[in-house]
Amino acid sequence: QVQLVESGGGSVQPGESLRLSCTASGYSYCMAWFRQVPGMEREGVARMFTGGGGELYADSVKGRFTISQDHVKNTLYLQMNSLKPEDTAIYYCAADFRDSCRIRFPSDFRSWGQGTQVTVSS
Repeated sequence: QVQLVESGGGSVQPGESLRLSCTASGYSYCMAWFRQVPGMEREGVARMFTGGGGELYADSVKGRFTISQDHVKNTLYLQMNSLKPEDTAIYYCAADFRDSCRIRFPSDFRSWGQGTQVTVSS
């Protein structure tokens, strides 16, 4: 069972950038980032396969966010540029050993981090 720990959240102004990190233990075939506003449904943000490829982004972040990984550090990243107030949410790292990992379906992911808060405001 994989263990995930997120970090890198914080408060920024619109147009600024943040990089989230997710340190993983154990094997995962697929890793992703989700976000959630308290009381709202969880939203898939980005996904990739740990073996390479499979990058997929929500339309709302396409062109602004980039998912990547560092195999040596066993860490997943989410580079968030041109942040908007509507990006404000708790961001979660997720992983699964299966290849059926769809960001529209949080239930596809068996392992989750504790979440890190991202706040974008003027």
